[in-house]
Amino acid sequence: MRGAWLAISLCSLTASAAPAPERLALLAEQQQVPLAELQAATAQARLRQEILDTISKPWEAKPWHSYRPLFVTQARIQDGVSFWQRHADALARAEQRYRVPASLIVAIIGIETFYGRQMGRHSVLDSLYTLGFHYPAREEFFAKEFAQLVLLAKEEKWPLTRLKGSYAGAMGMGQFMPSSYRHYAVDFDGDGKRDLFANPVDAIGSVANYFALHQWRWGESAVEPALIGLAPVSTLLRPEPELKQQWAELAAAGIELATPLAPDTPVKLLALEQADGPEYWVARHNFYVITRYNRSPLYAMAVHQLSQAIQEAYALQPQTSPAQPELVAGRL
Repeated sequence: MRGAWLAISLCSLTASAAPAPERLALLAEQQQVPLAELQAATAQARLRQEILDTISKPWEAKPWHSYRPLFVTQARIQDGVSFWQRHADALARAEQRYRVPASLIVAIIGIETFYGRQMGRHSVLDSLYTLGFHYPAREEFFAKEFAQLVLLAKEEKWPLTRLKGSYAGAMGMGQFMPSSYRHYAVDFDGDGKRDLFANPVDAIGSVANYFALHQWRWGESAVEPALIGLAPVSTLLRPEPELKQQWAELAAAGIELATPLAPDTPVKLLALEQADGPEYWVARHNFYVITRYNRSPLYAMAVHQLSQAIQEAYALQPQTSPAQPELVAGRL
């Protein structure tokens, strides 16, 4: 009798976990995926409570003084320098082609996967299935990524059930979501494959391509510390990552920067919580570009500060000769 009850319970769970047919049909139409392929993917996927538990406790919910030490560490700086030294040619070529700093590329790969050593242990298929069909807060986004995964696996000839990544379904050294992998990944070493799992050269080119296509501005600062004086800070903070203020508004409120800005410069005032109170920064266009990779201002600031630290440490290393862009498949 107990066995029969367990069988009924498991059947009920499976039935409740399956997406509604009409929802799959709409998703197939919206994402231009054959419905039969979506149905086959959902049949192979499993609902995982662990994924739902993990996404309910994101690291970005921590205060800045607890978040920063997770990523801006001496180990990540030193290993970032080593990664840069090993791949100096590819990074120099990425800078030349995409006009994105090597230090930023290295910092992204360092924060996302510790330079390829921690790319995730979760089934990407299960993660996106769980979040796309059982996480109402963001199910539209993750369902789209589930469909994009089906397309990506077909294009790259990957077995869906073998892909491993983060609990949110991000993959490879740069932790690209499936739609980003499809649109921004590049074959940067010219071997005919876009491999962000085992090929650091492709990962370097792909991260650079992502930032270039999101309009990174070479040579422009991302964020600067602000002196707030008696400015009414609470009325100037905005929750969204977009730059919806101009420098003239912050300057008129009494905020000061060491670097003068044109009055119409788009900006955003940031407050980052330290143990003894908030510190304030003024974010500019390139900071917003980093939030296109991850919307959290904590993430963007960690990337910025790690990239600066890696740049400074790399500059102190003995340089035998300047890295020269290498020829790949007959092109720079």
